[in-house]
Amino acid sequence: MNIQRSGDWPRASGVQLHLSSLPGGRLGREAYRFVDWLAAAGQSWWQLLPLGPPDRARSPYRSGSAFAAWPGFLESPRAPVGTAEAHAFRERESAWIEDWTRFAGRGALADQVRFDREWTALRDYAHARGVRLLGDVAIYVAPGSADHRAHPELFQRGAVAGVPPDAFSDRGQLWGNPLYDWTAMRRDGFRWWTGRVRRTLQLFDAARLDHFRGFVSYWAVPVGDRDARRGAWKRGPGRALFDALGAGPAPGVGAGPGGSPAPPSEPALAAVTARRLPLVAEDLGVITPPVVALRDQFGLPGMLVLQFGFDRRAPRSPHRPPNHTEHRFVYTGTHDHDTARGFYESAPPRIRAEVDAQLRAAQVAEPEPWWALIRLALTSPARVCMLQAQDVLGLGSDARMNNPVRRGGNWRWQLEPGALTDPLARRLRDATAAAGRLPPAAGA
Repeated sequence: MNIQRSGDWPRASGVQLHLSSLPGGRLGREAYRFVDWLAAAGQSWWQLLPLGPPDRARSPYRSGSAFAAWPGFLESPRAPVGTAEAHAFRERESAWIEDWTRFAGRGALADQVRFDREWTALRDYAHARGVRLLGDVAIYVAPGSADHRAHPELFQRGAVAGVPPDAFSDRGQLWGNPLYDWTAMRRDGFRWWTGRVRRTLQLFDAARLDHFRGFVSYWAVPVGDRDARRGAWKRGPGRALFDALGAGPAPGVGAGPGGSPAPPSEPALAAVTARRLPLVAEDLGVITPPVVALRDQFGLPGMLVLQFGFDRRAPRSPHRPPNHTEHRFVYTGTHDHDTARGFYESAPPRIRAEVDAQLRAAQVAEPEPWWALIRLALTSPARVCMLQAQDVLGLGSDARMNNPVRRGGNWRWQLEPGALTDPLARRLRDATAAAGRLPPAAGA
C-alpha cells in the first residue's frame, strides 16, 4: 500500500481559518482576498473546518450531513442551475445526494450544485497561487442527520459519543453523536466511509481525520447520562477501515454511469484511486500504543500542539519542542484551544517560565510572546506548521473559536475586514522564509 510519507509533505506552513470566520462568513470576495493574503505571506496551506451544515450551536462537528455542504456559505444562493448541470451532479454524487434531498427538501440539489461551482472556482484560484486546501473529516455525524436517518443500520443504539475526563474537563466531554456499528460497516466493505473520504478529497487537497484514536477504540456513553464519566472504551475498526480506504472507492460509491468509477476531478482524488491517502491523523487525547501503531502503519502524519508542550512534569511528551519529529503537523493551537496570546497571558507562572525557557533555548526573540510562539512553531522539524489566524493577529481569549467545555457561545469568531494587512503578510512571510518553509515558487 502506497501511503504518503514525509517526503510527500514538503516543508511548508499554513493558516487555519474556517469559512464562517471570514468577514461575512461565506464564499466570495473575502475568500479570494484571504487566498491572496496567504500567497503574499508565503503560505502553502489554508486549513478549514468541516463544510457541512452546522447544528443550532453553529458547530460544524455536529452536521446534518457528512457529504453535503452548507448552503449558508454560498455567495450567490439564487444563481440559476441548469437541468443538465443538476442531472450531472445527481449522477456523479448518487451515493448520497438522494438522501440529502429527502432530508433537506426543495432546492437542496441546486444548492449543492451552486456550492460545487463556487468552491471549484475558489480552489482553482488558490491552486494558481500555490495555496492548497486542507479539509477536516469530523469522525461523527449529528443525531437525526441525513446519514443517521437514511442508514440507521450503520449506527448503534443505547450509547452515544464522547471522551473520558481529560485536560479540558474532569467530567469528560459528552458529545452525544450517534456511534457507528462498525460490524455492520465492515460487512459492506465500509462503503459509507469510503464514499465519505472520496467526497472530501474531491473538495480538498488533503484532510485531517478528526478524533483518530476513535478508529482504534472509542468512548461509548450510555444514553441519558448527563456527562461522560460512566462511558467505556469499545473497539473500533482499526486497520480494516484504512485497508478499505486505501483500496479505492467501493463499487457504486461515487460512481459514474454504469457503476464505473467517476473520473477524478483533481490530483487529490487521483491519489485515492492510486492508493495514496493524503490524510492527517488528529492523534490527540488518550493516545495508546495501538493508536500510534495504526497511525504509523499507514504512514499518516500525526499532530503536535505547542500549547501542550510546556509541562515539565511530562518530559517525554511528543508536544515538547525538543521532542518534535519530522513526520508531523505542528500547531500553535487548534480550533479547540485558546489563542496563543490567551494561552500565554492566562498560563500559570510555572508554564510561562517554561515557555520562556524553551524560547531562549531555541534562540527565538520577539517583542510579543504570541509571535515568539509562532516563530517557535515554524522552527519545528515537523513537516507542516499550521497557525491560527487569531494567533497571527495577536488576539486574546475572546477570539477563541471553541471551548469544548462551554455549551454556548462557540463557533462565532469572525475576522474583521482588512485585519490581515500587507505588513502582517510581510512579517509572516519573513518568519516563514527564515524557517525554510516558503514554497519553491515563492523564492526567499
